[in-house]
Amino acid sequence: MTNPKTSISSEMGTPTHVEKLVRVQSGWMPLFVCLGMVLSAVPVIVVGAGIDGVGGVLIFLGITALLAGLLGFCGLLAIQPNSARVSLLFGEYRGTVKDSGFFWVNPFYSKKKLSLRVRNFETGSRTTPEKKHQGVVTQERSRSASKPSKVNDRDGNPIEISAVVVWKVIDTAEALFEVDDFEHFVEVQSEAALRGLATRYPYDIKNDEDVSLRGNTEEICNRLRDDIKERLEKAGVDVLEARISHLAYAPEIAAAMLQRQQAGAVVAARTKIVDGAVGMVDMALEHLKRDNIVELTDEQRATLVSNLLVVLCSDRHTQPVVQTGA
Repeated sequence: MTNPKTSISSEMGTPTHVEKLVRVQSGWMPLFVCLGMVLSAVPVIVVGAGIDGVGGVLIFLGITALLAGLLGFCGLLAIQPNSARVSLLFGEYRGTVKDSGFFWVNPFYSKKKLSLRVRNFETGSRTTPEKKHQGVVTQERSRSASKPSKVNDRDGNPIEISAVVVWKVIDTAEALFEVDDFEHFVEVQSEAALRGLATRYPYDIKNDEDVSLRGNTEEICNRLRDDIKERLEKAGVDVLEARISHLAYAPEIAAAMLQRQQAGAVVAARTKIVDGAVGMVDMALEHLKRDNIVELTDEQRATLVSNLLVVLCSDRHTQPVVQTGA
């Protein structure tokens, strides 16, 4: 294997590791060779112990074969689908193996396991790492429940918002060497991108030209994905999808905003009712005039219009009053 190429970032002045894919040999033949060396070393040592003269040489060869076989076992590795192994030789990056199967590499390599599977998490949740004591797992890895982030929108209204982010590792070298903990990096940067997005847009739409968090969900989600993707590019992570999972006003203003929305809905409904009522009154007057059903004076016409508007615009059923006297 050859050393991977490194490129120097002109802005940061720090080396950026580039992933180098390597192909390694199958592990079955080395497995049988190492197993044969270990099994044959024991009788050679026993025979050498019973022979004078060349016995010391046999013992030395047997011990060498035993140690070489045991050392060769350290180079065996099995890789599952959608997994990778990053190889290091005394702290120097030597390459990444992404092929699944049973392989053998230099036994002096230290091999770091990395998952390439698609992962997802919800902002506001926290991951508790696995804890071990003397090689025994004392606490399993777990994730806390999501807590929506509280932030002010563009108009200054406090809102609660959270999002689900779907991501995967695409560059193992950057994920391991460019950031300290790429999983924690993804969580923090996604949270920061979500907060930044929420402050750039209003919660609700005010005119047809505005883009709002509630009214333009698809566009907002696409912009959120692009923002997170740009932030995580240096960590070798690709963002597949980002969706807002929770969006609401903060509890302290939720009741007031609900009343405002209800008032707006009532005004819109009343406006439509009045428009329809005026049209129906106009149609009734035109019909009476066209068919010569009755001749109305200006005073009678005004009274008829008033009564019809009351009947049509009222939110309750009207009760007719019948005049029986002269």
